[in-house]
Amino acid sequence: MNSKAKTERRQRIRYTIRQKISGSAQIPRLSVFRSNNDIYVQLIDDNNGMTLASASSKDKEILAQKGNKSEKSKLVGQVIARKASDLGLKEVTFDRGGYLYHGRVKALADGAREGGLKF
Repeated sequence: MNSKAKTERRQRIRYTIRQKISGSAQIPRLSVFRSNNDIYVQLIDDNNGMTLASASSKDKEILAQKGNKSEKSKLVGQVIARKASDLGLKEVTFDRGGYLYHGRVKALADGAREGGLKF
């Protein structure tokens, strides 16, 4: 499967997921984007079109840590959980962004759960 077909397939999956889930101020959407080297996550309020908090593997505190990409993804999940608890949020809707729930995406979700988020 060439990269253009992979990208189009992920976009179709992503749009299907987004038709089913949405975030609000009380229960925001936890959106994941995964590049080849890094992982990014945002808490999004879709009703107002606002990003409430974000974290990525490019943050200084995570960039300084040693480990592979999955371990850093878990740290990103813990950081976003801490930011959510600072905002008073305990529950989110998980948006895997068309990626399989496996590897780095699963590590991020596990880190967020360990940090106290429920989804």
